[in-house]
Amino acid sequence: MTNDYTRRDFLATATAGAALASLSNNSLAETESDLNTVLSSAFNTVQEIKPLPFDPAKLDGISEKLIRSHWENNYAGSVKALNAVKLKLAGFLEDSTLPPYIYNDLKREHLIRTGSVVLHELYFANLGGSTKPDATVGKALSESFGSVETWEKEFKRIGAGLGGGSGWVVLGLNLHTGLLENYWQWDHANAPSATLPILVLDMYEHSYQMDYGAAAGNYVDAFFRNIQWQVVASRLQKAFKARSVWIS
Repeated sequence: MTNDYTRRDFLATATAGAALASLSNNSLAETESDLNTVLSSAFNTVQEIKPLPFDPAKLDGISEKLIRSHWENNYAGSVKALNAVKLKLAGFLEDSTLPPYIYNDLKREHLIRTGSVVLHELYFANLGGSTKPDATVGKALSESFGSVETWEKEFKRIGAGLGGGSGWVVLGLNLHTGLLENYWQWDHANAPSATLPILVLDMYEHSYQMDYGAAAGNYVDAFFRNIQWQVVASRLQKAFKARSVWIS
């Protein structure tokens, strides 16, 4: 019990390294003041389609044709569907004769479409690189998994297990437990509570079939050659800051 507790406590604090060390009373005050920001309407906000943050012709082992199809059909399609669902929800809420179970059918679609939009945007944002994890990310992965190689081995194994089906592999920092872990997600609505995604891999067949057919493992290898580690490092640093506020 002592060793387990020490590991969790260490991960929640020491693994933050420079990120947590850089926090000051002023930065925490700024975070708290952000809570006073006026939020957008839950019903009326229109989700915008974000452009690809990299040149799709320059990826290593993932074709431009595949990326553009993925972005235009799957991601953009989910954005359009989400906007349509939210429009319907706003109207249905005013209909007092509508059975609640019918409303909830649409809320389920709202959950799925929101997850698809968010995960696709995170996925595309962590593509377009070619380097290795920096010292901060490498330290966090080593402390959480024993080594960067062990983390990669598990991440890839989860991806291989999703080959031929659907789902996501997510490296996430759980704000409640303080653990940095790899998560298996079967669909857009299946995610661990209180977890901030750090690295996202799309394992739906549309993300690789055009290039690799049924050879999902080759796609996972190609994904690793194109990770934008600067984005990963930025997400991790922000997650450490969020964790420090969460537990305060």
